[in-house]
This record gives sequence, structure tokens and C-alpha cells, in this order.
Amino acid sequence: MANNELGDLLRARRSGLRPEDVGMTAYGVRRVAGLRREEVAVLAGMNADYYTSLEAGARTP
Repeated sequence: MANNELGDLLRARRSGLRPEDVGMTAYGVRRVAGLRREEVAVLAGMNADYYTSLEAGARTP
């Protein structure tokens, strides 16, 4: 199995933040603590599918 250090870092940072921490409004019930991938993508100005593939290790920046 390949080592995905970038994905590990992105997931760790995402799980440590809440929408309120970054000036976003929280909506819906969250099964897991932290920002949703879509929220991170909006903040980063990128497509949510691209961000998801970065976390999965499918693409490199």
C-alpha cells in the first residue's frame, strides 16, 4: 500500500477545524467532527472532486 502523507495531513487538519473556526455557518448533522471536504474545497477555491482525489492520493499537486 502506498504511503499517502499528503492525504494524512489534509485529513488531520480538516478534522481539527469546525466551520465556525473558519467563518462558515454550520449546517446539518455531522457524523464526524471537523470540516466537510466540500467546505475545505470552497475555502481553497478548488473543485470538491479534486480535493477528494488529493486526500485519496490519486493525484499530486
